[in-house]
Parts: sequence; structure tokens; C-alpha cells
Amino acid sequence: MDIPHQRLVYFRVTVESGSLRKAAARLDIAPSAVSRQIALLEAAFEAPLLERTSRGIRPTPVGEMALDYCRQRGNLDDAFIGRLEAYQRLETGTISLVVGEGFINDLIDAPLKAFAERYRGVRLDIEQGSTDEIIESVVEDRAHIGLMFHERVHPQIRFWASSGQPLLAICPVDHLLAREPQPISLQRLSETPMALWKPGHGVRRLVDQAFVQAGLRPQVAVETNSMAVLRRAVVAGMGITLLPRFAVAQELAEGSVVALAVGSALFQNSQAHMITRVGRRQPQASLKLLRHLGSWMQAFRSLSG
Repeated sequence: MDIPHQRLVYFRVTVESGSLRKAAARLDIAPSAVSRQIALLEAAFEAPLLERTSRGIRPTPVGEMALDYCRQRGNLDDAFIGRLEAYQRLETGTISLVVGEGFINDLIDAPLKAFAERYRGVRLDIEQGSTDEIIESVVEDRAHIGLMFHERVHPQIRFWASSGQPLLAICPVDHLLAREPQPISLQRLSETPMALWKPGHGVRRLVDQAFVQAGLRPQVAVETNSMAVLRRAVVAGMGITLLPRFAVAQELAEGSVVALAVGSALFQNSQAHMITRVGRRQPQASLKLLRHLGSWMQAFRSLSG
């Protein structure tokens, strides 16, 4: 049964006012218009809704049910409007992110902390993934935002923000390479044991592409899907690795590693990307976070800037 909302309003105001005349005055319309709308409502319910008494009008048993329905519907409307306004004020909602592991420290240390403190009602759902998993999650709308390294062209992803982040040779401070002139050649790197991501990772794709183009092969000592393993392997002297500066910002600040430029155009032109799905209407909270991360994260501050 389709019950026009306006008729319910007229009925409820009439009951609360005690007469058609008073209800019409509150609604600023003619009493005949109020009477007509209530008559249409009674026809829809196939029962009278009001009865006259010496003290005015009062609802019939069916009218009591209709009045209860009006009040419940009004409460639902008020609750929905309240939730909608809270969502629009960024007091509620969930934002889903899927990120490469190298972004995690840069993401969590300051940017997300500041955002979460400002918008305490917004829940952040964060998952870690490979480049393929990041693109798949964004394209299939399982994530609002993806953070990935090294460009992968896909017709359904939008590069919301990109920043030049050269791939650097990361080695212990006392490593032989640290004393050699920069940039370090790929030939020299091929002679050095390395700790690298497993195939499929964005950084590993870039590394493999550069070495293939140079007709060289990297000397892989450690292969992993863990950023923690890469960092510890370098600090422990098990090999050097190849990462953008933002991924080892903490170790560089502590002085446990150094970052060396590499003589490869592919490495020097590599980028970090913040992606969304083409055509997806982002909620207000997600738009705020996209702009916030673009301003706060080291990964999206071009080193030339």
C-alpha cells in the first residue's frame, strides 16, 4: 500500500491539534484541504480514522494504529536525517585503503594519525597488497583508495596523485658501495648480493625490467614478500636492496642505512601513485582523505619539490 507522506502529516497534525480548523491554521492551508486529505487516507485504509466527541476529535482504533505508524515513521525519518548529517559532517563512515607495504610507515606515522584525530567517527579499513591486488581491490570497489609504486596502466584506474620517487640502492653505512661515486651503475649492482621483493611486486617488476634492458641479471641473495625482511637483511649486511626513499625514511633518519642514486633512467623516473576507480563517486570522507594524504605523505612529495 502506497501511503503519501503528506497525508500522514495532515492526519497527525489534526489529531495533535484536536480539530480540523486548528490543524489547518498550523499547516497554513484551508480546513477543506485537510479534510480532503484525511478522507483519501481513510479510503486507502478502508476505515474511519477520526471520530467526533464533545471535546473535539479523537482517533478511532484504526486511527490509533495510523497515529502510531506516523510516529514510528517520523522517528525513522529523524534518525536517518541525523545519520546522514553526521555522515556529511564526517562524523561516521568507513574508508577502505589497500596499500603496498612500503607505504605503511609513511602512511601511519603522521598522516592517518592526524586524520583520525580530526574525524574520530570515521573508521579506517586498511589492507596490505601487491600491485595486482591493489589494482584489483580498487577496480572491484573493495577499496576506495590504493597506494602503489610503479605505474601499471589499467583502463579503470585513475591516478589521483603521482610523485617522482627514484628507486635507490639501500645499503649499510659501512658498505663498499657507500664509498663509491654516484650514481652506482647497474653493472656494479649486478655484482652485489641483493635482497629483493618476490616477482609480482611493483618494485621487483621495475628492477627486473631495468636489468633485462641492460642485459644483466641481479644477484639475488634474499627474496621476500616482507618489507621488514628487506630492511633487516640490509641492516644485518646480508645484501643491499632497492627501494624509494620514503620506504626507509626511519632507517635513514636513524643512520643505519644510506640511500645511493643508481644510474638507470627507469629507476630515476619511477613514481608512487595514489589510485581510485574511474567513475566511482567517492564519499566526502574519502575525498578529504585523498587530499590529506596527498599533502602529508612523503611518498607524494616530489623530491624535486
